[in-house]
Amino acid sequence: MNIETAVISHEPSIRFAIFAAIFAVVAIAEVFSPRRKLLVSKQKRWINNILLNFTDTIILRLVFPILPVGIAFFCAGKGWGMLNYFHFPLWIAAICGVVLLDLTIYWQHKMFHLVPVFWRLHKVHHIDQDIDVTTGLRFHPLEMILSMIIKMTAVAAIGAPPVSVVIFEILLNGTTMFNHGNLYIPLAADRIIRLLIVTPDMHRVHHSVIVKETNSNYGFNFSFWDRIFQTYRKAPEAGHEQMKIGLNGYYELKYLQFLQMLIIPFRTSKE
Repeated sequence: MNIETAVISHEPSIRFAIFAAIFAVVAIAEVFSPRRKLLVSKQKRWINNILLNFTDTIILRLVFPILPVGIAFFCAGKGWGMLNYFHFPLWIAAICGVVLLDLTIYWQHKMFHLVPVFWRLHKVHHIDQDIDVTTGLRFHPLEMILSMIIKMTAVAAIGAPPVSVVIFEILLNGTTMFNHGNLYIPLAADRIIRLLIVTPDMHRVHHSVIVKETNSNYGFNFSFWDRIFQTYRKAPEAGHEQMKIGLNGYYELKYLQFLQMLIIPFRTSKE
């Protein structure tokens, strides 16, 4: 078995192990160094958010027998995609692949906010009334399917090397849990980290109930896209401790329930 075959064979196990480790670290850190006091039952939110993520995972495995890294191997073999066409050295292609895939996710995220039919799906993520590590797992299955289609298309168009796809997937999963974490990070450290990586304080602004704050800080991984495209907002107007999280019209506890999360996109819109 060569290295490439080993990577694609063990990629799900590698990603799950890293996912579990990062989840545990962030969850424990939230206990000892929380940024905000949670307003809703943590147990209720965690059970439903994790159940939704488990459902997403099962559905994606059933709908997509081949994952983005498999598409990357296929395109590399055919010479398809921009990076494969120009025959860059692997290390350059890998870096470019990660950066371009992250740019794709930035624009995808912005599109899911600005296009009404996609917002119906994405608002399931924003209806969470607190924000912590499990909020980063709370996405509607239809949004996850569309996201996977966009990601696989981007991998093919970019010609991203398989190694860059694996690195990107690990980074995206890890940073999504990190930047949704209810973590207190000293302001001096936060200012340095957010020069490159989206921090919890930076992303929390995006979950504000105030629309102009919700429509900012779209980055999940690299923070510089928001500065480049002028969607960066440093902090919420009310401050992190007092800001209201969620969406107006969705503060009944029923919207935290698993079955409600599945049907929210098909209800009469309140936003």
